Formats: sequence, structure tokens, C-alpha cells
Amino acid sequence: MKLSALLALSASTAVLAAPAVHHSDNHHHNDKRAVVTVTQYVNADDTVVIPAANTATSAAADGKVESVAAATTTLSSTAAAATTSAAASSSSSSSSSSSSVGSGDFEDGTISCSDFPSGQGAVSLDWLGLGGWASIMDMNGNTATSCQDGYYCSYACSPGYAKTQWPSEQPSDGRSVGGLYCKNGKLYRSNTDTNSLCVEGQGSAQAVNKVSGSIAICGTDYPGSENMVVPTVVGAGSSQPINVIKEDSYYQWQGKKTSAQYYVNNAGVSVEDGCIWGTEGSGVGNWAPVVLGAGYTDGITYLSIIPNPNNKEAPNFNIKIVATDGSTVNGACSYENGVYSGSGSDGCTVSVTSGSANFVFY
Repeated sequence: MKLSALLALSASTAVLAAPAVHHSDNHHHNDKRAVVTVTQYVNADDTVVIPAANTATSAAADGKVESVAAATTTLSSTAAAATTSAAASSSSSSSSSSSSVGSGDFEDGTISCSDFPSGQGAVSLDWLGLGGWASIMDMNGNTATSCQDGYYCSYACSPGYAKTQWPSEQPSDGRSVGGLYCKNGKLYRSNTDTNSLCVEGQGSAQAVNKVSGSIAICGTDYPGSENMVVPTVVGAGSSQPINVIKEDSYYQWQGKKTSAQYYVNNAGVSVEDGCIWGTEGSGVGNWAPVVLGAGYTDGITYLSIIPNPNNKEAPNFNIKIVATDGSTVNGACSYENGVYSGSGSDGCTVSVTSGSANFVFY
């Protein structure tokens, strides 16, 4: 059989969750639409077999994904065989590479909810006006502008890392909640299986900037508000790691694996202006011109460049996925002069079976 990686993006204007509105009323993401990563097998007769354990970054509360645009890379039978053997090697070599960032273990009940835990590896997002937090939400969907009792206070981590904190019991209506829990004025872990606030991703992708301006790449706050506020800023002529989620051991949405999504602003847009929930026609945040996907599962890294249905305009740069020296990447994926490789409009996906790859902006 041939292996293909399908990354589908809803064509609804509500690409991910609705923005976290900062008031005390109930706020349910009833109009949520999904960015979904699905691994499927294609037989020689072109019949499709989709494994039961598909992966999804987030999904609608009603389980629907409307007007799906698919970006598919199909491997030859020879490449599929190579994928299987290389995956085992990649999985073995990376099993001991995970590490946390910060200055030691987080201690429950020692930090006030009014204080952001910067020394623990979390990154303060001062421009959002939430005391450094990425979002503040309770289990019923209520939001707040300060971390307070009964709320989960979500946070960002450094580029290449992901937060570790979310409660095992999630809302039944499809929303996600994540972050440290505020109780009696103090911060507590919501996931006591780990003492660290941030964990390193697979380490199999970087963003390389070859254009003249800096690029603000904005990851979604997930699990949490799903607003695109988690920053990776790549200066001109520099590079930064992209967090490739280890899907097999990370947060699962209703039993389905989840990956990472990044909204990429035009070069020259600042992180304060770009890593926000944008407004219609603004060209920033959820209206940014291009979206990246990154996940690692069953020994393979999947990287995607996908269109944002909110913004049909091409960015002020080109982008391509390129294997690093000595690495193996199956498929080709680029977005050049407003045209995606392959189908030309639906985006594209590659699989990295050994080593790593770069998202190159040029």
C-alpha cells in the first residue's frame, strides 16, 4: 500500500475556535471548525483505508468539518517501504531526546495567581493584557483578564517547546481547557504527571528566514483558547526551532491525537501586532496569509504548508520545506508566488522519515 499524509483545513471563516472574549458570560465555541491531520493508506487500486486512530488538532463541538480543502502527498510503494524502516530508527534515536526547559520543577501552591511563573520556563505574553498569560478560562467557558480562583491560566513556552499542563477531564461539548489551575490564590499543576511546565518537541523542524524582515509565526494556544498567540519570531537571516508535537504522548482531543498549527504573518509584522486574534481583513493573526502544520507520530514527522481560507492573498515571501543534510524527506512542498506545489491551491504535506527539515522563507 502507499502511504499518504492528509492535512485538511476547514474553509469556514472560523478556522479554529472563536476568540476568547474577556467577559464573565458563558462562551461556548459552538461554531468551532477544525484543522485536522489524518494519516491514510491508499491501495494500488486507489481505495482509501483510514486507520481508526486518526489525528485532529481541534474539532467542531458538533463533530463537523465543512468545505474541507485537502493537501495530500502520496508516497510511492518504494518510499512507503523506506518510511517503515526509517521510522523505527527515528523513533529509537529520539526516545531519549525529550527534555524540559526552565529553572527546576514547579512547586504547587507556592506562586500567587497574580504572579506569572516566568522562572519556570513559561514565556510572558505582555501584549495580550492578561498578565502574561495566553488565556484565562474556567471549565464552563467563562474567561477573565486576570488569573483567579477556579480558572485555568494558560501560558506559552519557548520556541520548540510545548506546555505540559491541562486537566485530564475536559469539557464534554468539544472545547479544550489548559494551563495552571488557580486555587485559594495560588497556582497548581492541572497535570500532576509532570513537574515541568514545558516539554521539548521532537526537534525535527526549524524555520529559516532568508528575507529582509523578521517573521512572526504564531502557534495556537492549545489546549486552551486556540487563539494564535504563542510566538516564534524569526529575525532576518536567522532560524528558530518549530515545535513538532509528539502526538503519541501529548494532549488528545476526545481520544484523537493532536498536532501543532502556526499562523504565519507577512514579513515585517511585529509579534505584538501579529500574534493576536485578528479582525476581518487585517491580514494578521487568524487572518494571516499562510498556516503551517507540524506533528510527529509513529516515528514520522509530518510538516505541512496550508492555505488560510480567511485570507486568499499571497504572503510577501515564498516558503518551501527542505530536508537538512543527511535527512530523508518524502514528497515536495512549497508555496511560491501564490501557488502551492502539487495541486496549486490546496496546500501540501511532506513526511520526514529520518533527520529533520526546514521551513525556508525566501
